[in-house]
Amino acid sequence: MNHIKKYPFLLFPLLLIIIYIINPFNLFVSGNELSFISLVISCLIIELFIQKAKNGEEIYMRPIAAMTAMEEAVGRATEMGNPVLFVPGISGLDEIDTISGVMILGHVAGMTAEYEANLHVPCCVPIVMEAAKESCKEAYLKKGRPDLYNESMVHYVTDDQFAYAAGVNGIMLREKPAAVFYQGKFYAESLLLAETGSSVGALQIAGTGSSSQIPFFVTACDYVLIGEEFYAASAYLSGSPEMIGSIKGQDYVKLVCIFSIAFTVLISVLNYILPKLYFSLQNLIKWFLTTDFTNWIPFDFINFIFRTSII
Repeated sequence: MNHIKKYPFLLFPLLLIIIYIINPFNLFVSGNELSFISLVISCLIIELFIQKAKNGEEIYMRPIAAMTAMEEAVGRATEMGNPVLFVPGISGLDEIDTISGVMILGHVAGMTAEYEANLHVPCCVPIVMEAAKESCKEAYLKKGRPDLYNESMVHYVTDDQFAYAAGVNGIMLREKPAAVFYQGKFYAESLLLAETGSSVGALQIAGTGSSSQIPFFVTACDYVLIGEEFYAASAYLSGSPEMIGSIKGQDYVKLVCIFSIAFTVLISVLNYILPKLYFSLQNLIKWFLTTDFTNWIPFDFINFIFRTSII
């Protein structure tokens, strides 16, 4: 009852399922009950964790090595007196990878403001450059160091793929950054960038949802946010309760799906095995009851052993 008072939206899915079962005026198409109930339960779980995050409850997320190494990378750059280079990829804001990269940029910019390290953000797309500027400016304001923010730290290079890679490589060779972040959407230029960063001795942390580029980053970088880890890290570092709660809720939805699949497979296997096992046991019992085991007992041999032992 306390949970219902705290989360009144819990009553809405139950009401929706009742309406679906009654189906007044044929509002719903019959035959999709499982899909409908699964969708309602998934939305309920995600909304529940979003509300928990909004209420200030602690939402535990598994620590990711690449995410925890970000502070180490910025601290290393501060100790060495070298800048931090952040590469947000070559795609626009229509790609979810780029949006996640800009969110992570805000977290990295906050650490550079706190540690007073230099930050370089070369951009390939003008609209991404503007979003990156706003993200960095907000991060420096939150840390109380707006005086350290410089408009030139986020700058435009070019919109050509390999010309951009050449420009970023030139920045690496000239500036010798101690930490390099590759967070965004990457294509064939990924290995060119990562190899150059490795050659200057930078601590490199990459993150992308592009499955074709992950092997190159794994080969040349120190830490990599692989696939969903990239999106989860950006949501967690953003600090938004909606994003953190949705990530946690999706994890529980996946867990429910895994158990449902395992339960379905187990029931299917038992349904296939048990009838055959039943008939096998039935035949075994029948054979046991109809067989004359007296013919199996060697009475002559037992009598011989008995007489021998007496003598």
